[in-house]
Amino acid sequence: MNAIVALCHFCELHGPRTLFCTEVLHSPLPQGASSGDISGQNEPVEEEEGGIQMSSRIRSHSPAEGASADSSSPGPKKSDMCEASGCRSLAGGHPGYVSHDKETSIKYVSHQHPNHPQLFSIVRQACVRSLSCEVCPGREGPIFFGDEQHGFVFSHTFFIKDSLARGFQRWYSIITIMMDRIYLINSWPFLLGKIRGIIDELQGKALKVFEAEQYGCPQRAQRMNTAFTPFLHQRNGNAARSLTSLTNDENLWACLHTSFAWLLKACGSRLTEKLLEGAPTEDTLVQMEKLADLKEESEGWDGSEEEEKPSSQPDVVEGQELSKCSAETSLMPDCNSWNVAHRRLSVFRSLRHMRQVLGASAFRMLAWHVLMGNQVIWKARDMDLVQSAFDVLRTMLPVGCVRIIPYSDQYEEAYRCNFLGLSPHVQIPSHILSSEFAVLVEVRTATRSSLYPTLFEDEQSLNKYEFVVTSGSPVAADRVGPTILNKIEAALTNQNLSVDVVDQCLVCLKEEWMNKVKVLFKFTKVDSRPKEDTQKLLSILGAAEEDNVKLLKFWMTGLSKTYKSHLMSTVRSPTSSESRN
Repeated sequence: MNAIVALCHFCELHGPRTLFCTEVLHSPLPQGASSGDISGQNEPVEEEEGGIQMSSRIRSHSPAEGASADSSSPGPKKSDMCEASGCRSLAGGHPGYVSHDKETSIKYVSHQHPNHPQLFSIVRQACVRSLSCEVCPGREGPIFFGDEQHGFVFSHTFFIKDSLARGFQRWYSIITIMMDRIYLINSWPFLLGKIRGIIDELQGKALKVFEAEQYGCPQRAQRMNTAFTPFLHQRNGNAARSLTSLTNDENLWACLHTSFAWLLKACGSRLTEKLLEGAPTEDTLVQMEKLADLKEESEGWDGSEEEEKPSSQPDVVEGQELSKCSAETSLMPDCNSWNVAHRRLSVFRSLRHMRQVLGASAFRMLAWHVLMGNQVIWKARDMDLVQSAFDVLRTMLPVGCVRIIPYSDQYEEAYRCNFLGLSPHVQIPSHILSSEFAVLVEVRTATRSSLYPTLFEDEQSLNKYEFVVTSGSPVAADRVGPTILNKIEAALTNQNLSVDVVDQCLVCLKEEWMNKVKVLFKFTKVDSRPKEDTQKLLSILGAAEEDNVKLLKFWMTGLSKTYKSHLMSTVRSPTSSESRN
């Protein structure tokens, strides 16, 4: 992340001062950094953690180099520094700290202030603003400010206990400066949590020192006895105590360098740019809507409502990756770790895997019911197996068409879910078993050691099961079926296509047919065209067959609310009606 993290201090004699800052240096080095600032391959390495090599110091300067660097440095003059190191972090001869990121060839360098004059000016201005005018109520907490010219700043002010200071505390701030406003705002939660952790650690160390000093020599009573003595005379030169003295930590600056370097690396790694070509897909819109609904429910949830909710009613998972049932199952203890690993192998990994396990005809029947929106029921003892089956089958449907009850002890109606997992002892109503709008997959214990050829290395774990697929309306082998089903089977049978390529084929096929669904929805629901025109449209779309029409009508229920409301608003707007006239 191209940013600078700095620790600032408000000195009672000199005002806001930058104590310590960490910046990012890319290869090759910028012109502002002198050639002696970064050492070569002879730097001593102290530790290595998270792909970053920590070096204790940047290459030491000779006396002549140090003098020249001090004379040309953009930093404050010695006359503006406190004698007791209150405005200074590193000693005069200390060259700083550097960390090497082996993955990206980036160096994180820490000094008291940046060497580049322009960066020094930016950090200096941010420091002054963070400890003067840009503060939150109470003078302690986070705030955001900045502009395009001088950069944008995330600032967190805080107090450090000091028994010799006015009010027994000193004012500090940690600031993060960068030019990208959107990136910095999006990083607010991350920066707030990590910087708050650094501040808590500093305040905790300082509090221990403060309490020890107060116990040995209370300052409040001493100050009351000398109330008429001028304050500057009272301090007797102790007004500018260093932060290392306040925290009693000689390795404070090395630890801050490590924390600031990690903060810059981690904050830069957590957010990545992704190129979006065209408008978001319907699956993306539906997922965003569901996340918003879940957030509203969690904010408005009341504990009393939880007690009134029937415990026997299972949770319905709509288009999400994890289910409550499967999460609880994965946390169940098992005394035999081998059985746990063996059970995890007994899962479906892909559509191709499921087709080879069930057989071509049984898989086609199951896939047909999935695409048509009929209820798919799995009866098995192994909940992980059922969950994996649903995770594989759901990839054929838009996210908005998926309603899953992973595992239940009672039958649930089709309007609640189109994927239902049941334990073996659950009784299914007879009219469901004979219905053409449901398919049942029973997982039984195999009577023979091997019921089908072993096509995968770990497929022997599924040999202990026998899969029986039944339905009141079995799909004939010679039935044409929906077009998308035929294309899916063609992709699955093509061994030249890897599993990842097949997944991308599914994404493209779903998007193609969702576009047809959008056209049909606009044509029938919004424009209210007659049936003759609708039939002509279906012929143009290549979806005039009965199964294709059923599929389009079912997939229409998976359209996002955003798309539907957009169409309705455009129809009702005056501009659209005028354009029609």
